[in-house]
Amino acid sequence: MTPPTTPNNGPFQPPLTPPPPPSFRWNPPPSVSGGPSAPRSSSSLSLSPACSSSKTPITLSALLPIPCLASPPFFTPTIPSRHGLQSVCVFGNYQSFKLRSPLRTNAAMRSHLRVPIAIIFYNVNDRGDFGRNVKVTNDYSLENILNEAAMQDRTVILTTLNEAWAATNSIIDLFLESFRIGDRTRRLLNHLVIIALDQKAFMRCQAIHTYCYLLVNEATDFHKEAYFMTPSYLKMMWRRIDFLRSVLEMGYNFVFTDVDIMWFRDPFPWFHRDADFQIACDHFTGSFDDVQNRPNGGFNFVKSNNRSIEFYKFWYSSRETYPGYHDQDVLNFIKVDPFITELGLKMIFLDTANFGGLCEPSRDLNKVCTMHANCCYGMDSKLHDLRIMLQDWKYHLTLSPSLKRLSIISWRVPQNCSLDSLKHYHGSPEKSVQED
Repeated sequence: MTPPTTPNNGPFQPPLTPPPPPSFRWNPPPSVSGGPSAPRSSSSLSLSPACSSSKTPITLSALLPIPCLASPPFFTPTIPSRHGLQSVCVFGNYQSFKLRSPLRTNAAMRSHLRVPIAIIFYNVNDRGDFGRNVKVTNDYSLENILNEAAMQDRTVILTTLNEAWAATNSIIDLFLESFRIGDRTRRLLNHLVIIALDQKAFMRCQAIHTYCYLLVNEATDFHKEAYFMTPSYLKMMWRRIDFLRSVLEMGYNFVFTDVDIMWFRDPFPWFHRDADFQIACDHFTGSFDDVQNRPNGGFNFVKSNNRSIEFYKFWYSSRETYPGYHDQDVLNFIKVDPFITELGLKMIFLDTANFGGLCEPSRDLNKVCTMHANCCYGMDSKLHDLRIMLQDWKYHLTLSPSLKRLSIISWRVPQNCSLDSLKHYHGSPEKSVQED
C-alpha cells in the first residue's frame, strides 16, 4: 500500500517520540452525521489531530473521517452503529503504517458495523510486526459467533486456518474466491466461520471475513505448515475432532471443509436428508453406504444429535486405541466397529462425482460441488493446481448452456500435484496441514 501523505503531499513521517496518549474523539462531519446510512466511501479520510504529531490532520484517499483510540487492547473495537463510523484509527508502538480493511467491530451484534481500521505505529524498529508483539484474543464467545453465522436450521460452515495458509494471495484467498464465483455459493459466505489456529491467522481472517474465532491452544504451536503425520499434524487433527464435537454439543449442525477445497456449487441439495454423518472420499466405490469407501476427513456434513455427539466422542477417544494414527486412518478403523451399529448412526459416503479431489477428480463440471487438493504434497504444488482449477471453472462459466451440457471440458489438474510426487514418501499420501 502507498504510505499516507500529508496535505502538502510530502511523505508520512512518524513522530520521533510518542505523543501523549490521545483520547477518544469523534466529531463527525456533515457528510457522515447521518449514521449508518451514510456512504461507505468518499474522497478522503482525515485523522483527527489525536492521530498525528501535528495539528494538521493526515489525509488518506478513499475513506471517511475517523476517530482515534489510544493504546488499543485489541484490534476490533466495538463501535455503536449510531456513530456512523466507517473506520477507526488506533495507536500502536510500531514504526510503520498499516491499513487493514475490512474488520468487523462486533460480529455477534447486528447493530454494529464492519469497518476498516487504520493503524498508526511509531518508534520501534520492528516495522509493525504486530503479530509477534500484541496479544490478540476473541472479543466474542464461540456461541455468539456461531449463533450469528448459523442458517435457520442452525447449520454453519466451518474451516480451520493457520499462519502458513493465511498469507496474502495464498490458499485462503483462493478458497474465498471459489465461494464468490461458484454456483449459488456466494450467499454461503454469510454462514462460514473461520477457526484460526494462531494469532496471525486470526488477524488475517478479520481483515478478509466476517466470522472468525481464535482457537487457543498454548500447548502446541500451530502457526507453521504442519506436514502429514508429524507430531504437530497429529495434534492439530485431533484438536479439530475435539473442537467439532463441542460444536455439535452446542446444538449446531456443521459442514466442515478444509481450506484447500474449492466450492463451485451449493452442496446442500446433494446431501442425504436422513444421514447423521456424511463424508467425502478419496475413493468412492459407487455405493453410498459401502464401508469399503475411503473417506476423507477434509469435508463432512454432520447433524447435531445424540448419535453424532457420541460418535465424535468415540472417534476422539479411539486415538488412544490406535496411537500414532491420524483422525482419517482411525475413522477407517472404527467405521466398521460394532459400536457404530449400536449407536444407530447413519453414515453416508459422498460420491466423488459431486465431491471430488485430486485423488479422484470429479469429471463432469455440471455436477461438481467441491474439489479438494488432496493427494498433494507442499503448499507450492497445491497453490499451482488450485489456481488452474479456478481457471478451468471460470472458463466453464463462459460456455453457453448447450456447450456446458456437452461437457466439452474437464479439469487440467492434477499437474504439480500427483501421486508420482509422493513416491519418495514410501507411498504415504503426504499432505500439508489442511489436506486431510
